[in-house]
Amino acid sequence: MTSVEAATAVARLPAPPAPGPVRLSARGVTVTPAGSTAAVLAEASIDIRAGELHALVGPNGAGKSTLFGVLAGDLAPDAGDVHLDGAALGGIPPRELARRRAVLLQQNAVSFPFTVEQVVRMGRAPWARTPAERDDDAAVAQALDATDLVPLAGRAISSLSGGERARAALARVLAQACDVLLLDEPTAALDLRHQEDVLRIARARAREGAAVAVVLHDLNAALGVADRVTLLARGHVVASGAAADVLTAEAIERVYGQRVDVFAHPVTGIPVVIPRR
Repeated sequence: MTSVEAATAVARLPAPPAPGPVRLSARGVTVTPAGSTAAVLAEASIDIRAGELHALVGPNGAGKSTLFGVLAGDLAPDAGDVHLDGAALGGIPPRELARRRAVLLQQNAVSFPFTVEQVVRMGRAPWARTPAERDDDAAVAQALDATDLVPLAGRAISSLSGGERARAALARVLAQACDVLLLDEPTAALDLRHQEDVLRIARARAREGAAVAVVLHDLNAALGVADRVTLLARGHVVASGAAADVLTAEAIERVYGQRVDVFAHPVTGIPVVIPRR
């Protein structure tokens, strides 16, 4: 590729969206496990905005999953406040909360031999006995198609590979039809193609106006798809902002203890992280 062609490719990259309203926020959140004096998350603050894909990154033990649990409403902080659309998260009834935000956890064990379609249809449970119930079939069909699961819809979930089960869990979340999405390591156990499919889906939902928060270990994935990145280390928010501004070589080396080079991809211009070996 010539330098002109490379410059043209970079010029075709979509401009980052204008920041939308804050949908989900945490202020000064602290979590200390029972029986411990050390906080696993200390005075963490974050804003998840409409129209943005916001990646939570950091090394093992940084506090990503703890912050994710607090944002999802599954973990009550010992200090600090969490709000969804201005309302205290802890005060929202569970059924209403399930209609306003959808959560994909790392572990999605299903003990009974439900079919893939039945598992995806579980995402429609919050809408039972409401006018939105009439959309169940369409929402399930769209979720199966988006996650490449139509050929497997009639298969027992127990017969699937780990990656296929992970895609079924994502399809269930998509069928829930919420515009606040929280995804905890959604690309784990997936092959390269389906990793990219999941990231494209998450980015597309953000471009449609949803507020999307994703826990990622892959820094290159974060640089490639995230509009905003929050970097955590030892239970603290180290930095939060545009992906390229947060994930610099200096910041990565400081937080991860690994020397890296960060440079623009010759075709797309998107920053790429390469460990020094």
